[in-house]
Amino acid sequence: MTLVLLLLQIAVILAVCRLLHELCERIGQPPVIGEIIAGLLLGPSLFGWLAPDLFARLFPPASLPALNALSQIGLVLFMFLVGLHLDLPEVWALRRVAGLAGLLSIAVPFAAGLALARPLHEFAPSSPMLPFSLFCAVAMSITAFPVLARILADHKLSATRLGHVAIACAAFNDVVAWTLLAGIVAASRSAESSMAEPIAIVLIYSAVMWLIVRPLLRWVPNELASMLIFVFLSSWVTELAGLHALFGAFFAGVIWPRGSVKFEEVSAKIEPIAMAVLIPLFFSYTGLRTNIGSVNWAYTGIIIAVAVFGKVGGAFAGARLMGFDSRNALSLGCLLNTRGLVELVVLNVGLDLGILTPPLFSMMVVMALVTTLMTSPALNALKMPRPTR
Repeated sequence: MTLVLLLLQIAVILAVCRLLHELCERIGQPPVIGEIIAGLLLGPSLFGWLAPDLFARLFPPASLPALNALSQIGLVLFMFLVGLHLDLPEVWALRRVAGLAGLLSIAVPFAAGLALARPLHEFAPSSPMLPFSLFCAVAMSITAFPVLARILADHKLSATRLGHVAIACAAFNDVVAWTLLAGIVAASRSAESSMAEPIAIVLIYSAVMWLIVRPLLRWVPNELASMLIFVFLSSWVTELAGLHALFGAFFAGVIWPRGSVKFEEVSAKIEPIAMAVLIPLFFSYTGLRTNIGSVNWAYTGIIIAVAVFGKVGGAFAGARLMGFDSRNALSLGCLLNTRGLVELVVLNVGLDLGILTPPLFSMMVVMALVTTLMTSPALNALKMPRPTR
């Protein structure tokens, strides 16, 4: 692997992502959709199929570790930003309004994922059943908080009651899903079959960060260097503890002190580095690991159906019980069904751990793409006036 090749890879990836980014914005889709599609197009599903020799020269297997390392740095920064953008006081203030919808929007798809795990296990027979089942349940329960926020802004729903409840539910989903995922990662990496030890590690880490580290952060200056040092140290601790670096990055963002103008300015400096440069490398790396030719389309259709009906159905039921009318309840379900980049992060963790096999990984990637693609058209359809007789 040479620096010359790595620089060329980065240039090609950024160019294709930028092209698809612009195209998706023009057709009313969130930019992340274009970047996901760009990653798939650069992988064996299209580029490797159309020009196998050129593909092998541009993305030889020996070059992938360097590309992956850069993409992991991008993911650490991205998860830190996800944590930073969680407004915990707002979530707490809306706990009664959004509580039932948030709970059902994760409980119903989680249960559906557990039920789906048994027939899907034939695609990953060497994976232990308990971590595999829990992973499938978490994968069905994910909501992409950053993509959801962008869709709300695009549809001018951010300041509405629906928008506030959607953000609160998505925040609750993120916290629960990433905490569960940390336990699954720890259990998968441990020789012990019991879940007690990883759960204890998650609880101890969270308590230390919240009760001891969080008050001390008030004395840390809101500077870019301070933020980066803290997020990388937190990620290092959770990776060392067997929880995965991304959990540490997410939690670091959750507990970082808010409330100052300088905080907003410094966090805004991290976003372009992560989202414009490093995250596209992650999309490309995901695309290189995805082979649409290995997809079982019958099972993929089942996965998509379970993901959609579990998420939309759970959120719809909770919203109706909270007093939402049917249209707004269905809109909430469609919003929370957005999976996007966060789902891809989770799926890559599963593939790295050996919980998912490449064919099942590819099937889940298709599900993430479809559930995110359908959000904006569904919202547009729900906003259309009903025909009069």
